[in-house]
Amino acid sequence: MNQDEEEIRRLIEEWASAVHRGDLAAVVRDHADDLVMYDVPPPYEGLRGLDAYRAVWPGFFAWQASGAEFTLDTLDVTAGRDVAYAHALLRCGTPEELAERPALRLRLTLGLCKEDGRWVVAHEHHSFPDLSSEPGPSSSS
Repeated sequence: MNQDEEEIRRLIEEWASAVHRGDLAAVVRDHADDLVMYDVPPPYEGLRGLDAYRAVWPGFFAWQASGAEFTLDTLDVTAGRDVAYAHALLRCGTPEELAERPALRLRLTLGLCKEDGRWVVAHEHHSFPDLSSEPGPSSSS
């Protein structure tokens, strides 16, 4: 792993830790002003800009404070000279949700670029797999 990949890995690990702590300033710190984010809840056309990104976190923090988990499970980083991408899987859910589906993971994809010599997140995408066809406790299979 090269130095840029290590730096990006630390940035993402610190971001995930900040999300878990509910530290909004640290969550937004390493994001570009013109960031684009596609998230699990609406709006489905995504969010644009740091102010819109900042506005979505308080609701998530409130939900998470009820006992939900948000922890990195896997993280892969690939970095070039001035652009990079990363993808990760995170345990994200209430204890009940994670007990019902222990393999459930939130998928995270990040696009990063270097601005003034430092890495920032320019694109962030969160998603869950479509579980409608997955056998579950109420399934007859």
